[in-house]
Amino acid sequence: MGGGEIVLIIFVFLMLFGAKAIPDIARTLGKAMREFQKATNEIKRELNESGGGLGDDIGDIRSTIKNIKSDIQDGILKHTGDIQEGIKDTTNNIQEGIKEHTSVIEKEVAEVKSDVTKETENITKTVHDEVKTDYSI
Repeated sequence: MGGGEIVLIIFVFLMLFGAKAIPDIARTLGKAMREFQKATNEIKRELNESGGGLGDDIGDIRSTIKNIKSDIQDGILKHTGDIQEGIKDTTNNIQEGIKEHTSVIEKEVAEVKSDVTKETENITKTVHDEVKTDYSI
């Protein structure tokens, strides 16, 4: 991913969620990372303290890691879905605006073209009449 793409994603993220939602999202991800780090440290501590009964401890550790992983994935999916929905809405709004403005511009161009054609016809007639008058003498 390039720098421009990251800036675009951040901009869309800010537009969709606003400045208030970003700290909440970051806080949620931070909590999940802290829980994961805490679980990892707890695993290390337990492994260092006891050499026996590792089978039960490993099962508990796997369960804890699985739960944390599931929580992180659920959070990411929730926020990703919100972002995708916001992008769809924004894209639709932009497309509708483009269509509306294009229609208005096309009408204005047609009016200007008509006015120019009429004015050209008037000037041509005036010049023709003046030339006719000048050479009739």
